[in-house]
Amino acid sequence: MNPRISQAAGLTFLFLLVALFGLKFKESKEPHKPKSTKFSPRLEAVRQFAETVLERAGDTYRDIPTPLFVDGLRVVDYAPVKWLHEGEAWIPSNLANQQNLFRTFVGLSRLTGDNRYMDAAKAAMSYGFAHQQHANGLMYWGGHRFFDLASGRFVGEGYRHEFKFTLPYYEFMWEVNPAACRTFMRAFWNAHILDWESMDMNRHGAYETPSGKLWDHSLTDSPPFFEGDGLTFINAGTDLIYAGYMLYQLDGDVGAYTWANHLAKKYVEARHPETQLGVYQYSKPIRKDTPPASGSLPTTSNFGDRAENQFSADFGEVAREGYLLRSPGSIYGHNAIIQLQIAEKIGLEGEELLGWTVAGLKAWAKFGYDSVRNHAKPIWADGTDLSGYEIKRDGYYGKAGTKFESSTVPSILLWSYALAFRLSGDPVLWETVRHMSKGFGLGDLGIWGEKPHVNLGTQASDPLMLFAILELAKASDRAEFRVLAERIGDNILYQRFRRGLFTPSADHLYASVNAVEPLALLALEAMLTGKEGLVPAYNGGSGYFHGPHDGLGRTTDLAVFWNAKK
Repeated sequence: MNPRISQAAGLTFLFLLVALFGLKFKESKEPHKPKSTKFSPRLEAVRQFAETVLERAGDTYRDIPTPLFVDGLRVVDYAPVKWLHEGEAWIPSNLANQQNLFRTFVGLSRLTGDNRYMDAAKAAMSYGFAHQQHANGLMYWGGHRFFDLASGRFVGEGYRHEFKFTLPYYEFMWEVNPAACRTFMRAFWNAHILDWESMDMNRHGAYETPSGKLWDHSLTDSPPFFEGDGLTFINAGTDLIYAGYMLYQLDGDVGAYTWANHLAKKYVEARHPETQLGVYQYSKPIRKDTPPASGSLPTTSNFGDRAENQFSADFGEVAREGYLLRSPGSIYGHNAIIQLQIAEKIGLEGEELLGWTVAGLKAWAKFGYDSVRNHAKPIWADGTDLSGYEIKRDGYYGKAGTKFESSTVPSILLWSYALAFRLSGDPVLWETVRHMSKGFGLGDLGIWGEKPHVNLGTQASDPLMLFAILELAKASDRAEFRVLAERIGDNILYQRFRRGLFTPSADHLYASVNAVEPLALLALEAMLTGKEGLVPAYNGGSGYFHGPHDGLGRTTDLAVFWNAKK
């Protein structure tokens, strides 16, 4: 069979399966099917999504419109999502939460030759640089700030800039305005590094932070788990690492490369010396107040390390925030993917980064992965399995009586392990990919290089699983991986596409313009047609907003919009 199976052949094969074996799609009663055009059904769905965004999600809410887009729409009537705050209804336009939309627009224009989509993305980003950039270089966007299309004001918790796995489309930002992009990336590091000697850093950066020495600071080794004012969470650290490496790639800034590598190494140095597991953070918050000897424990970091406070009586010195690995998605999913992608981009200069990342993935596969159930075990970084452990005192990690339990592996790990295997060829990683694929119902992929037994009856429609299989298709000339990728792509089309928008199910009320599904379908289309270089690579990033909402307290847009169901 030709490895580059046409889209039409793929759909024909799919419908034959339905007829012969009675396979049923989990779709809405009235799925929004793409119209018949010169494009494949999957590419046409992405085109219709883009047209829906251009027509329905643009800024039309004040006398003078802008080229900006609202973050999402209500599926039933295309009304804009609204964040309620102290009686006001804000219409969020957060450019940090639209970077995947811009990737989709760019990829769609390149595949179809219709530049309207790319031009719309450029207009929005150009407007952002011109009107939404602080004097020090930071943008008014991210986890605590956005532009309200209803009032024309910046709203949210305005004193702090925050990224946590936001991972913007820097190549595009650079193309739109290299000077403004460079200024932001430098300001991002400048505002979030609190102490350059220890590399104490924080997810929050103040907009009023004055420009500093940046790369002219001296590189200094410091021991892991020092006490600092910041919270060196890996979700925030990954964004800094990514920005530093990308500034090097885009601008040849050697200082940015040096410090990005230095920061990535901090997480490696803090790994448990015996298992090489961890870490979520490489520092400990300074204990400014003494926690009570009994009763409920405070959950704020001014009382010091919250894992130590809650669990040291049972587990001793391993009880640290950085060492508690309850869900592997942050370290071994998002962080691993960024570092693997960067390592591939920068070649020889990324070999050390590749080695660190692969070693970490292998450690988790050994100690944290239950391959029989395809579960992630809650563990300490010394390998101690916490499954079934019952919390003794109320605190940051839960109330007394709560039990730690294993859970299904997040699908992003299938992608990270597939990518790591493609870059390294490590057999341990392949065996992990094989177990995960079987656990997710994708079939038994068998011995690498031999015929994989893929499950073409799978109902999987997770775009992250599609990205994983695309990695395997890129690493192999086996046609089976391409056919399986087509099947997942068709599942995305029939299960998640409705009214020109993408949602995880027919029951979801709101659709994000930043959806990953259209980008995944473009990546599939590019692979099948031999045009992989035309579609921007997805890097696992996503946007979010966190703040007070009327009637709900402090919450996120994930809870208010994207997870909301009928």
